[in-house]
Amino acid sequence: MPHFPMDSPDSVRSLPARRSVLGAMAATAASPALLGLSSPASAASAASAAPVAQPRALPGGGDLGPNVIVFDPSTSGIQAKLDEVFRQQESAQFGTGRYALLFKPGTYNGLNAQLGFYTSIAGLGLSPDDTAINGDVTVDAGWFNGNATQNFWRSAENLALTPVSGTNRWAVAQAAPFRRMHVRGGLNLAPTGYGWASGGYIADSRIDGSVGPYSQQQWYTRDSSVGGWANAVWNMVFSGVQGAPAQSFPNPPYTTLDTTPVSREKPFLYLNGSEYRVFLPERRTNARGTTWGSGTARGTSLPLTQFYVARPGVTAATLNAALTQGLHLLLTPGIYHLDQPIQVDRAGTVVLGLGYATLIPDNGVTALRTADVDGVRLAGFLIDAGPVNSSTLLEVGPTGASASHSANPTTVQDVFIRIGGAGAGKATTSMVINSRHTIIDHTWVWRADHGTGVGWETNRADYGIRVNGDDVLATGLFVEHFNKYDVQWYGQRGRTVFFQNEKAYDAPNQAAIQNGNVKGYAAYKVADSVTTHEGWGLGSYCYYNVDPTIVQHNGFAAPNTPGVKFHDLLVVSLGGQGQYEHVVNETGAPTSGTSTVPSTVVSYP
Repeated sequence: MPHFPMDSPDSVRSLPARRSVLGAMAATAASPALLGLSSPASAASAASAAPVAQPRALPGGGDLGPNVIVFDPSTSGIQAKLDEVFRQQESAQFGTGRYALLFKPGTYNGLNAQLGFYTSIAGLGLSPDDTAINGDVTVDAGWFNGNATQNFWRSAENLALTPVSGTNRWAVAQAAPFRRMHVRGGLNLAPTGYGWASGGYIADSRIDGSVGPYSQQQWYTRDSSVGGWANAVWNMVFSGVQGAPAQSFPNPPYTTLDTTPVSREKPFLYLNGSEYRVFLPERRTNARGTTWGSGTARGTSLPLTQFYVARPGVTAATLNAALTQGLHLLLTPGIYHLDQPIQVDRAGTVVLGLGYATLIPDNGVTALRTADVDGVRLAGFLIDAGPVNSSTLLEVGPTGASASHSANPTTVQDVFIRIGGAGAGKATTSMVINSRHTIIDHTWVWRADHGTGVGWETNRADYGIRVNGDDVLATGLFVEHFNKYDVQWYGQRGRTVFFQNEKAYDAPNQAAIQNGNVKGYAAYKVADSVTTHEGWGLGSYCYYNVDPTIVQHNGFAAPNTPGVKFHDLLVVSLGGQGQYEHVVNETGAPTSGTSTVPSTVVSYP
């Protein structure tokens, strides 16, 4: 994503910078060899009269593996271990290392946990305040000359921080959630030197001091509390945030909803004494503020013994056997190759990844599918498309799903999808949502614009997300660079709070993106059959650097009907590399020139 260095918190330079290919930086040391598990086998005796043996029951619980590193306050050499992991992961953008750094409840002094790629840090208490670090959890951009636009795939969760300087630095781009955190001070979202920055997402967190976005051009904060918010560049969106700035889009560009319509926080691992459990937060409606600020956390929990603790090397057949047996899935850090889809058929099933556990579908299969059942929770993993085209990568509910899940929806949280970058990958449609009432809470669905295996046809991916189900809510939707539509919405009564998009950089010419008589495919397309839909704080950017003469008709396309409403839309031509004719349908001024000034629409229709 191109972004712009800040001369000051309130000004932006005009020259764009494109995410560059990092071939030499992509290499990384492989993570330690991990245990491979094979699927249970049923065997029949050669003698026809012998009984058929039953499949061996898979165990629940067990060791979390070598790439889950657990600390307690008495552990020696914590800083050295944090530094070792960071050295390996700092510039390993497309490497194979995956790590979860977990801290048992207690107090830790003098730490600076710098986070590189595919590294998650989390506390193991029921409340963030159970695990206190007198120190910092830092993301900066020294590895990329002060440019934070590629600080992807890392996370912080369930910790209380007292920063050494009074302010913690969290200079991230996409797929880098900051959840259930308590910062006893301020939070700086820009890299050292206020270089380019592209983020970002905060949920269920309390920042006692002020948040300084500085060079961050867009950000979404949900169900949190902040002591202040310093500035905005293009698109800052808040829902259910105590202390958020007042609604003022486009000047300054704050979109503020008093509450979040429906939310349910991400499941998380914690310790009850010496026993690992997974906490399942309860669903909230019209939420405001954190879930943990007063009293006991609200929700239910499951012992780890009810989870199949998967290690890289396990087969899809074994994962499915565990699900059939009634177990949930905990995916420990690493890379999992799948020769068949993971099939989630049981209501209430949890599939939770640690340390950016990565699913790669082989031979064109879909990575994961769910049945049309209540309360499935998918969280914390990355799906990486394989070299053989998959028609889909993730399917929530089967085609034609129609059951109501209003009381207990499926949630898709911190589930990220990538096509290309780490190698050639292809997928026709990345994510398909068929089940009603699904909540997509923070995703980045990315057709890679840099890395290896990248090209208009090399990592072909026509569609990012397709929503067929009714009553679906998206909170924090990042979808970028698809060959055709980035988002297609066919379901009724859909809602999106915050959307960030870039059209594909690498379109070779106008003809390659032509959509019948329309110049280009909209980033966000609501089907003509939809009568009710609403969106808040949506942005689309173009950077057609291969052919800067390309014209994109609009960023948003929808039926012109009173029930389809948009609030606070913008389109931006980055440095004049391509232009938009309108913002939504035929409404909104065209972009022009090289000044990188957004064209905005406050309300539509």
